[in-house]
Amino acid sequence: MLMKRLLVLAILLFAYCLPALLAVSLPLVSLDARAQQLDTLDAATVPAAPKTRTDQVKDVVQGVEITDSYRWLEDQNSAETRSWIDAQNAYTDSQLTRLPGRTELKQLLSGLIDTDDTYTPTVENHRYFFLKHKAGQDQSVLYLRNGLDGKEEALVDPMALSADHSITVGISAVSRDGSLLVYSLREGGADERTPHLFDVEARKDLPDHFPNAIYDDIALMPDKSGLYYTRHTAEGPRVFFHKIGVDPAGDMEVFGKGYGLDKGIGLDVSDDGRYLAFQVAHGTSGSTEIYFQDLRKKGPITPIVNDLDAKFYEEILGDRMFLRTNWKAPKWRIVEVDLRNPARNRWRETLPEGEAVLDNFSVVGGKLAVRFLQNVVWQVKIFEPSGKFVREIRPPALGTVSGLSGDRESNEGFFTFTSYHIPQTIYRYDMASGKQEVWSQRKVPFDSSKYDVEQVWYNSKDGTRVPMLLAHAKGLTLNGSNPVLLSGYGGFNLSYPPAYNSYVAAWLASGGVYAFAHIRGGGEFGEEWHHAGMFEKKQNVFDDFIAAAEWLIQNKYTKPSRLAIAGGSNGGLLVGAALTQRPDLFAAVVCNYPLLDMVRYHKFLRAKLWVSEYGSSEDPEQFKYIYAYSPYHHVLPGTKYPAVLLNTGDGDTRVAPLHARKMTALLQAATASGRPILLHYETKSGHSGGTPISKVIDDDANELSFLFWQLGVHPGSAPASVAKAGP
Repeated sequence: MLMKRLLVLAILLFAYCLPALLAVSLPLVSLDARAQQLDTLDAATVPAAPKTRTDQVKDVVQGVEITDSYRWLEDQNSAETRSWIDAQNAYTDSQLTRLPGRTELKQLLSGLIDTDDTYTPTVENHRYFFLKHKAGQDQSVLYLRNGLDGKEEALVDPMALSADHSITVGISAVSRDGSLLVYSLREGGADERTPHLFDVEARKDLPDHFPNAIYDDIALMPDKSGLYYTRHTAEGPRVFFHKIGVDPAGDMEVFGKGYGLDKGIGLDVSDDGRYLAFQVAHGTSGSTEIYFQDLRKKGPITPIVNDLDAKFYEEILGDRMFLRTNWKAPKWRIVEVDLRNPARNRWRETLPEGEAVLDNFSVVGGKLAVRFLQNVVWQVKIFEPSGKFVREIRPPALGTVSGLSGDRESNEGFFTFTSYHIPQTIYRYDMASGKQEVWSQRKVPFDSSKYDVEQVWYNSKDGTRVPMLLAHAKGLTLNGSNPVLLSGYGGFNLSYPPAYNSYVAAWLASGGVYAFAHIRGGGEFGEEWHHAGMFEKKQNVFDDFIAAAEWLIQNKYTKPSRLAIAGGSNGGLLVGAALTQRPDLFAAVVCNYPLLDMVRYHKFLRAKLWVSEYGSSEDPEQFKYIYAYSPYHHVLPGTKYPAVLLNTGDGDTRVAPLHARKMTALLQAATASGRPILLHYETKSGHSGGTPISKVIDDDANELSFLFWQLGVHPGSAPASVAKAGP
């Protein structure tokens, strides 16, 4: 169970909120004259960026001399760097806040973003714990509902804890009887969080005070005697046991000794409290070790698998452990292990590898809820533990069904459906009967009937067929001049399904086309697709993305002056490589929380986890291909680069903000296009969210204004009335 959360939280690496699409009826005003001006933009059009001091720091890496003119910007806390950040923010604000239509755009975004929204609950003993955002609030509040139809009660309001509303709350664990809650507070989008124990009956925190740190997982014992948790230390991840009621400073380390910063450790406790399981991830893309301990018998920590070059994700049901694995199965399979006799020769295959990728699974109501992915279409099927098929959960439209969440022994489960043009709807699902009903539905003004979502396939540079999803207004005219926003990710075996997000909703509403290329490096077709985009094959990812842009141009969807690209984290590396390899192909680039200096990336924050995906310049052979594509090292003076907006902030404790700082300075000095190179630098935003809704609206308005400005698009004058609510 934890290993899935481990990917999402600690190892997941990059939580870039994928743009998804909404349908709002807004008139598009296409300013052809302005588009023509952009095609011939000269340096006088945009004021010069602030000057940045250069150093000539020289390193010899694997026999190659490398000069870094902006090494001093790596020092995030120096007075000179802070002054430079202030100057860059002032320059960016001076460019973006003056753009026409920004007030109307903020009004549109406010209507799309600032809505009531209730999230998937955690249910124990008929008590429903969930986060809920109400229109007008900056952050979600943690609520309790006693019984399915009970009255909602706010338990933790994070907005009362900071004047700027940058603290967020999350649910970490709930006891089996629903009387003890572990919630966590996170400040400014950092990966670090502070767990709190909350007495639900007394409605108050317990005095156990945990340090602010990176926690991979927290698991309560069913009898509430204590809890296990993984906390990252200076040496690496460690598992501790905390006895409730004592000072956490004295918590006992129970697992993890010897594992370094390139490892992640997840844990899981069986529902009856008998078994404790550990999952050790060798980086984000390496192998997995699985161990367990019989707590009832006070047995030793015993390995289930620690000698295979494969990944494993576990769920416990009674005395059985189910493992999703790519061992001898590139598209994954599920095997069953009897914890009373876990020898490998006694493992039983529950679900064999098939044509579809076995993307995820959970145990709910004593059954296996398995999510499959085939040709970028997600399906959820229910199986008995024996592997016997029970039924399929069928989505109401082309879109994404999340995996089921719920108790391993209760028949009550929950899943989410969403699509590019359909906001999230959470369904309550009965595992025994298959009956489903709406738990919550985000209501946003839109008319989904005005838009189409289609899948196309194109050939990459080496002939590989790559799928791409497109969303646009029905009846789109293929005249080669539509504004297109192209995005992608391409890494870490991650597959990004079509999902609703307000950001691109405004883009669609203004007549834009949204495209997402499912390039190599992801998990769309299993481990072979992933491995085709990692280590020495990383260039395939960039080739796939560039080929997607070329296909959109060749098929008359757009042209370079109307084409923008956007990506974050590993996707920021993607668009960074695209803009340095093909600067002629795009008019604008939005690069969020990126990795860009790939020669030095592994030296900062949590990046040692990603060496299993990218490699490291400390290895002579790996250095050759890393240096060959590292965006920071391929910015050439005098090149006509597209307009670029880089976003990062101090609150990103996952990907070091130094990448965006250094790249901004380098591009500003090098570009000869006259298009702006801008940096938007926040002091609290980060990979793990935390930005108040009011600030999200303002930031999104900045980004979209930038894109509209550079592509010659006007968002229109006023939003239309609500045409339809719900899917």
